[in-house]
Amino acid sequence: MAPRANWKGFLRLSLVTCPVALYPATSESEKISFNQLNRQTGHRIKYLKVDADTGDEVPNENIVKGYELDKGQYIEVSKEELEELALESTRTIEIDEFVDKSDIDPRYLIRPYYIRPDGKVGHDAFAVIRETIREMDKVAIGRVVLTNREHIIALEPLHKGLVGTLLRYPYEVRSEQEYFDEIQDIKVTKDMLDLARHIVNQKAGRFEPEKFEDHYKTALIDLINRKRAGKPITPKERPAATNVVDLMEALRRSVGREAAPSEAAKPAKKPRKASSGQKEMLMPIEGKKPKETAAKKPAAKPQRKSA
Repeated sequence: MAPRANWKGFLRLSLVTCPVALYPATSESEKISFNQLNRQTGHRIKYLKVDADTGDEVPNENIVKGYELDKGQYIEVSKEELEELALESTRTIEIDEFVDKSDIDPRYLIRPYYIRPDGKVGHDAFAVIRETIREMDKVAIGRVVLTNREHIIALEPLHKGLVGTLLRYPYEVRSEQEYFDEIQDIKVTKDMLDLARHIVNQKAGRFEPEKFEDHYKTALIDLINRKRAGKPITPKERPAATNVVDLMEALRRSVGREAAPSEAAKPAKKPRKASSGQKEMLMPIEGKKPKETAAKKPAAKPQRKSA
């Protein structure tokens, strides 16, 4: 079952409009999360909203948003006032322009959403907008209000639907100059580039997300299983930092290392997909084995009656 839509409204290209729904394309719920506990009692920590001066707990109905003008001076803004802001993008994704995908700096990307028609009407208009973007090989740029603020959104076709990626505003992206100015200008020789290019060719492949395993999550599961079973926890030795003295020699050795067959070069097994809504089993119950699925017998062929 698809998750609940984060936003519902209209997608518009000039005079062509259709109702659409916007759904999160990614999920964080499968990640291992921890609760904070009181070390002395083992009870969970609970956070309360309290008045900063009196220390009294404040119920949700008495909490309003406030913008700080000066130290201790606030302008209160109610939920109703925020909802009354007359932004067209609150209910409509208006396509403003079409750009090349290569024009969008990756630093501006925030998160993706799936967009599909909402209801039984508007599928024809949705298809026209989707196929126009696909045919032009462009990315459509519009605006949408999510989480109480207006975002830029980039729309691209994906199979029968659209993917809308929220984009940052320029003031949200830091300048690289303050980080890169102190990097030394080094002239890389052709021999070094040739060796490095050879390493790249040996490691060339296709991006297949299924090949990658979350090693940190695997280590967390192992840690929890060991603690649950009462086994001792031994810290693993951290890899020592090395300083490359002869860069050319390091490149040559790297070429030889990548050329040699190794276990690491074998394609990783695809992880089993957990059933929907089921958390990953941390520790199997001892003495119980999964039931083997009995092989289905082939259905008997109907016997032909003699005439």
